[in-house]
Amino acid sequence: QVQLVESGGGSVRPGESLRLSCKASGAFFDPYVFGWYRQAPGNQREMVARVSKDGSIISGTSMKGRFTITRDNAQNTVFLQMNNLKPEDTAVYSCNAFLSERYNFWGQGTQVTVAS
Repeated sequence: QVQLVESGGGSVRPGESLRLSCKASGAFFDPYVFGWYRQAPGNQREMVARVSKDGSIISGTSMKGRFTITRDNAQNTVFLQMNNLKPEDTAVYSCNAFLSERYNFWGQGTQVTVAS
């Protein structure tokens, strides 16, 4: 089992920044692909960004250039730096650790609200 705890969400104004953290515990961190996903009310969950064990990154289209995912294997932590936030970025952001269909874990999520 992998436990994931997100933090760093909150309420900000358009154009401001937030940095989300996802702390993993309970398993060997390195092999997992970690990702951030988000879900707004009434919408399907969408991928924000994923980072593989070798550091390869895949980013969602609408977030490219504004959001950056990084992982710190020494701290067992994945970060999501979000800059120039927009109201449409308002959602619950969740961390995911994926190794296989059997080893696929989710955090509880953290709310991000962008409003003027």
